[in-house]
Amino acid sequence: MRRVTLFVNGTSYNGKVVAVYGTLADLLSAASTKFGIKAANIYNGKGGLIDDIALIRDDDVLYISEGDSFVDPPNNLESPHEFHSWAHTDWITLNVGGRRFTTTRSTLVKEPESMLAHMFRDKDVWGNKQDEQGAYLIDRSPDYFEPILNYLRHGQLIINDGINLLGVLEEARFFGIERLAEQLEGVIKNSQPPDDHSPISRKEFVRFLLATPTKSELRCQGLNFSGADLSRLDLRYINFKMANLSRCNLTHANLCGTNLERADLSSANLDGANLQGVKMLCTNAEGASLIGCNFEDPAGLKANLEGANLKGVDMEGSQMTGINLRVATLKNAKLKNCNLRGATLAGTDLEVNAHQFCFRIIW
Repeated sequence: MRRVTLFVNGTSYNGKVVAVYGTLADLLSAASTKFGIKAANIYNGKGGLIDDIALIRDDDVLYISEGDSFVDPPNNLESPHEFHSWAHTDWITLNVGGRRFTTTRSTLVKEPESMLAHMFRDKDVWGNKQDEQGAYLIDRSPDYFEPILNYLRHGQLIINDGINLLGVLEEARFFGIERLAEQLEGVIKNSQPPDDHSPISRKEFVRFLLATPTKSELRCQGLNFSGADLSRLDLRYINFKMANLSRCNLTHANLCGTNLERADLSSANLDGANLQGVKMLCTNAEGASLIGCNFEDPAGLKANLEGANLKGVDMEGSQMTGINLRVATLKNAKLKNCNLRGATLAGTDLEVNAHQFCFRIIW
């Protein structure tokens, strides 16, 4: 199926991407519906009247008219840059996460309801800042953006080895490219062994870590690590949201800035772990061991354990300065020699035995 970008005759804004099928009359009918006018003729960028649908190529930029005349491009453009912004051969350079991509405006607007289409449909780009060389800045991962741009170029999903499909899926959702997101979901689903819910082993996870670029955000959301030995691993800033980490060995692991929101850490061993700036909102850590953990970040990033289930947790000797324990449950927790200076304890359930209730709060 071919797709073209249509503008109303004499304008270069509010374009629409339209699928080309059937006859020329079908295309005029679709254009009329899109723009709310009675489209009578279609012209190319040079004013040539198109009278045969076979003359239309994929990615053409065309102009529809209610009458029988073509309006030339504006002759009062102030600079060559403005002219190229008007023309259908408009080339655009993007700076995505520090890597530069050069493409055409017609490629970026192929998915008419996507964020990229809204950003680059018009000559006056939608609020995007530019670097010193004029490239439009987009603060996203270039590794995950590249397959999305290639998809817009030729309509095929091609992903190089070592690129995390989950990362590309997240970017497709972010940019609102729904057809690509649905395709990726199918690929990811089909690549997983059927009915295999066995936990991920340390060996499998370490291989996964080594295959992921160090600057890429690693998403392990919802994965099953139950009982795995992840001790002494560098797990900084990984997304373990809603993951199953019950009974895991996480002793002396580096979990600085890690997202453990709503994860299951029940009966896990985190003794000596680095938990600076960790996100543990509504995490279930019942019966876990967090002896000698460090929650205190010298840079001031506060660990967030709001609403966490910490029943029966052993946190003896942990550094918990500035920690957020709002509405957390600490029933029967062991807090001996804990440093809770500046901690947020509003609504916290501190129902503990007398011999367990031995911590320092310094205001």
